[in-house]
Amino acid sequence: MPLSAPLSAPHEAPHRPVPAQALHRPAPRPRPTDLFADLLLAVLSGQRPVHCMLRHTAGRAYDELAWLAERGLLRTRGTRPVVRDIGYYVPRPGAIEAFARIGAGEQLRAMAFRLEQAADLRWRCTAVELGGPRMPHTNDD
Repeated sequence: MPLSAPLSAPHEAPHRPVPAQALHRPAPRPRPTDLFADLLLAVLSGQRPVHCMLRHTAGRAYDELAWLAERGLLRTRGTRPVVRDIGYYVPRPGAIEAFARIGAGEQLRAMAFRLEQAADLRWRCTAVELGGPRMPHTNDD
């Protein structure tokens, strides 16, 4: 094709104007509960390594997450687990207590987690639980 050839092909759809509002409307930002539910599920189902959550956790949450991931409670054969529903409660500004329903085929599990906003305004997971046994407390707790 010569350099002076037109860039549009004759078979292209006609140009439709886009409303001005759509050009300036920012894409909706996902809620921290949605992001963390997906991240936690990826770790607990073995799709991502636990250490990817190091900078996203605070306090005892990383140890709880590693303990739960080691037990493989959300690992499945066949159907990959997905977040089906998320609910949350805001006990105070800068803190969110959330739950997620995790589905894999016919199986449904519950996951609970707490998020706290740090001074740098980033959300971090400070607790995580699945139905079943909890990580034993140590003398440091």
